[in-house]
Amino acid sequence: MSQKNLSRNLWSGFLFGIGLVAFIDEAVFHQLLHWHHFYDKSTTSIGLISDGFFHAFSWFATIGSLFMFAELKKFQALWITRWVGGMLLGGGIFQLYDGTIQHKLMKLHQIRYNVDILPYDLTWNILSILMVAAGMILIKKKNEAVTHEHP
Repeated sequence: MSQKNLSRNLWSGFLFGIGLVAFIDEAVFHQLLHWHHFYDKSTTSIGLISDGFFHAFSWFATIGSLFMFAELKKFQALWITRWVGGMLLGGGIFQLYDGTIQHKLMKLHQIRYNVDILPYDLTWNILSILMVAAGMILIKKKNEAVTHEHP
């Protein structure tokens, strides 16, 4: 497997992971539960507009990743373990960024309001760390397999 295809497997999965986690966040926490908007420092209308931009971002990442995935499949260069590793890594990094930078540093929004936020923050960030770790393990295992298969 060429270095280019190894990289494309990783990046396709990474972008898909970002898109998937962003979509779940937006659909579940923004739309279904009404816990927050992407930007909560203004009116509800501005919050809804920010959600629209966030949703568009998630779909651009998802669609871009799927074009890369289709190309990898077409040329029989898809390594699903590396792709899933990239997906977990991308989703976990995005979720960790959201939980630390957007929630705490920039204070764009919180997971929930008017509740003890600590259990929500811990759950959010621990899950993201677990996703990152699992993704890195899968990517490393695939790298070891590639090294052994193609010295």
